[in-house]
Amino acid sequence: MPKLLLTLLTLTAMISNTPTNVSAQSRRQRADRPDHPDRVDLLILGGTVVTMDNGRRVLRDAGIAVRDGRIVAIDSRVAIRSRYSARQTVNAQDKLITPGLINGHTHIPMVLFRGLADDLDLQEWLTKYIFPAEAKNVTEEFVRAGTRLGLAEMIRGGTTTYCDMYYFEDAIADETEKAGVRGVLGETVIDFPVADNKTNAEAMAYVERFVSRWKNNKLIVAAIAPHAPYTVSEEHLKAARAFSDRTGAPIVTHISETKREVDDSVKAKGTSPVNYLERIGFLNEKVIAAHLVWPQDGETEILKRRGVGVVHNPQSNMKLASGVSPVPRMMQEGLRIGLGTDGAASNNDLNMWEEMDTAAKLHKVFSNDPKVISAEQAFALATILGAQALHLEKEIGSLEVGKRADIVIIERDSLHQIPLYNVYSDLVYATKANDVHTVIINGRIVMRNRRLLTLNESAIKASARTFREKIAQSLSLPATP
Repeated sequence: MPKLLLTLLTLTAMISNTPTNVSAQSRRQRADRPDHPDRVDLLILGGTVVTMDNGRRVLRDAGIAVRDGRIVAIDSRVAIRSRYSARQTVNAQDKLITPGLINGHTHIPMVLFRGLADDLDLQEWLTKYIFPAEAKNVTEEFVRAGTRLGLAEMIRGGTTTYCDMYYFEDAIADETEKAGVRGVLGETVIDFPVADNKTNAEAMAYVERFVSRWKNNKLIVAAIAPHAPYTVSEEHLKAARAFSDRTGAPIVTHISETKREVDDSVKAKGTSPVNYLERIGFLNEKVIAAHLVWPQDGETEILKRRGVGVVHNPQSNMKLASGVSPVPRMMQEGLRIGLGTDGAASNNDLNMWEEMDTAAKLHKVFSNDPKVISAEQAFALATILGAQALHLEKEIGSLEVGKRADIVIIERDSLHQIPLYNVYSDLVYATKANDVHTVIINGRIVMRNRRLLTLNESAIKASARTFREKIAQSLSLPATP
């Protein structure tokens, strides 16, 4: 065999015997080079990122990389672009990028009672109008239709997580997951017959199935929701706490919403609601307490010690003349406190931008101090502080590596947003729900360029209007104006 041919065959054999090592080394080298970026699911490029992290960093001309529903990188747009590639890219140039808003308290199907009974105090509103309307109209079909309407409204307004309490909560969870929205959803336990359960035993069996079904879901946190200390007996409140201890489910409830509630508690139980709940061993770090308008001396210290989350509902409390919760003091004392809309039957919308604006201004005028609750603090109430109130701050509430990719992209070219000097001032005092451009929840785009991607808006509207006529007929109300 010619010497040249032998040499070529030898070299060929040497090369063929070492493909694995050479290939692995080559792959490593390519991975280190910017022209071979890491693959992710989603890139958000450009815009100003309002992180709401501990340092309250605001990053201009930034980018975010998302993989498997979580944020894997936040950096300059140039750095993200060079390090990552994705099958989907959202151009956020000249826009604001913020954490998704967190609505800490609502009753979502009650959007179908929006405007049914206004300008009343809480007890009259509940006993003469809402409870009768619910008794005649609430079915699983009603709940699903109302939930879809509420979800569409919240997504359009940039709300990515909400905490709910109502009936047929399993159906609410089903619709919420389909829409791609995050929810802490509490099945109501109350000591009189309601739409889905007629006895406490039925309600507890329902909750057992509900919590079991949604365990470890990426979007749904199933909870038990004893309505309030004045509608649930001591025995049943203790049973709710025992259920939470056994299953790990959160507890959603109302506490000290009105002065009358506090006065009635003192007469009936010998003490105010928070002290009563402490006395019976109900309070702990799983509890999410809506309203807390009338805490008595020493009660905020109890709530802080027990790790209870508190949700402020300024517009609902104002409209029902329930009072003004001492939120600035509770914030100073370090309580876990967030912000909510309450149900649209008492608000009358699910707009967290209005709640932020109202919270800041309400406490300024109530305290005669314009420095109370700054715009930055108000925005925190709807994001990272709201996550703390729901005991989910390790997962949501800020834009940080490792957290869930719940992200809102906001236009800032509207007439009412120009000029821009301070990003928090713009977000709280100027931004409106219709400025929300794109909404991403758990890494999934659920609204892009103001178009809902997971819900059929026209069908939702038609269904809601049909239910309006049914409700009106059941209550002998006039036809649609």
